[in-house]
Amino acid sequence: MSHFSRIKSNCIFFAMTAFFTLSACQSHAWRDGAGYLSLIDKLDRPEDGYCLDVAGSGNWVDLNVPLSMHNCKGPYFYADEAVIFNYKNGTIKFPAYNMCVTALGRDQRSLPKTPLILRACADDISSVQTPFNPLSLQTFLHRDDGRIELSGSGLCLTAGVTSDITFSPIHKWRALYLETCNSVSMNLSVWNRFHAR
Repeated sequence: MSHFSRIKSNCIFFAMTAFFTLSACQSHAWRDGAGYLSLIDKLDRPEDGYCLDVAGSGNWVDLNVPLSMHNCKGPYFYADEAVIFNYKNGTIKFPAYNMCVTALGRDQRSLPKTPLILRACADDISSVQTPFNPLSLQTFLHRDDGRIELSGSGLCLTAGVTSDITFSPIHKWRALYLETCNSVSMNLSVWNRFHAR
């Protein structure tokens, strides 16, 4: 093997080692303090129920489409369903992506039937740079009745009435949106208290 080939081979080895080491470190950092946020009523998934979910899984996620409900994944702990609900400031963060659940809205207000998306957490950015995800659209309250309300809006996180299969017939998903808290069925809008795994 030539001197150049050995150098090239060593560089590739060290680059790959660094990549896999970095990946391994990053792949577990999001777990600290994270857990699943699930509906109390398991609906048509008696074995696992429904959890807040990012579209896709593993390395194949789409952070640009609205969040949805997906049957809670197990037995492993998956980044695309792992959240940290900070009850102190009201944010629901997906730590693997360093982004927060955000209600679509204008002028710091939202409407019924509005979907929820992931955006940079308002605490981490300048409101001048991103005026469409202010803290008011990222602040949620887990109410005494178990519903999760966009704070002060009277709108609560609600799962869709119907479900359908995903890429696999053993998995199902439902829509997720805001609905007027007082008008929505409890089985679609009452959530388990968040606990880290």
